[in-house]
Amino acid sequence: MRKLRHWGPGLLLLSPSLILLAVFVYGLIAWTTKVSVSDEHNALGSKGFAGLENYTKLFTNDINDRFTHSLKNLLVFTVVFLVGAMFFGLLWAFILERGVKAEGFFRTVYLFPMAVSFVASGVVWRWLMNPNKGDSAGGLNSVLGGLGLDFLQNTWWTNPDWGMAAMAIPAIWQLSGYVMALFLAGFRGIPQELREAAAMDGASTYRLYRNVIFPQLTPVALSALIILGHMSMKMFDLIMSVSGPQWLTEVPAIYVWQTLLTSDYAKAAAISIILLLLVAVVIVPYLIYTNRQEKNA
Repeated sequence: MRKLRHWGPGLLLLSPSLILLAVFVYGLIAWTTKVSVSDEHNALGSKGFAGLENYTKLFTNDINDRFTHSLKNLLVFTVVFLVGAMFFGLLWAFILERGVKAEGFFRTVYLFPMAVSFVASGVVWRWLMNPNKGDSAGGLNSVLGGLGLDFLQNTWWTNPDWGMAAMAIPAIWQLSGYVMALFLAGFRGIPQELREAAAMDGASTYRLYRNVIFPQLTPVALSALIILGHMSMKMFDLIMSVSGPQWLTEVPAIYVWQTLLTSDYAKAAAISIILLLLVAVVIVPYLIYTNRQEKNA
């Protein structure tokens, strides 16, 4: 009875959120899992249990190896996006941390892309990365041509070799400011005493940042990687706005959407569950790590 009085009010306040979470998150995950192991391949409904057949077909019997192709595209996009966003985010944060005039202005400029929706920025970048060259060039190719740098003109996202790497450029532009904000907060959170102690020990600026400051930013970098990594795996609207549903730039999220349009619900559900597992592989170890760190602190 005492435990009920102690926990009762809190549970009562949390119950609406818990119910909504149970129904619209875990309930829908359970329903999607159920559909993924059925044979519901059309709008007529399921006729029975298919087991893991829908999953195995994605890897062994998919037309033109479409699913593995989308996974490869996702891998290229994620790697280029993470490297680019982390590099430029850390660079902007380092410049601001070193002290520049009009810091507030530059911080706003770097963060502004975050306020733009992926759809809106995708439409703009579709024009900027116009693949046409020569007299019909537009966007960046037109600028390069006007500067006499025609040899730098390229086909951007339509390039069959590195089109997905080019597709990551808009995402890097849009989210490197977010990484900058995280790193800048990390820089500002390092106690001044550490800097002063290193200076008293005769550490150069290079040694100060390499051996004292940058190691302190490891948790921030890990958090940024996890957040950006899970965002890239679910990337849909930006890629659709730039290229549309193209084979060269197809990722699992777009494959799910196109599969749903054909009413192949079981296949779409199987792809969705695989995406969920990929995100879980990234996030769950991080949650376990941070939980242990908090307990040990």
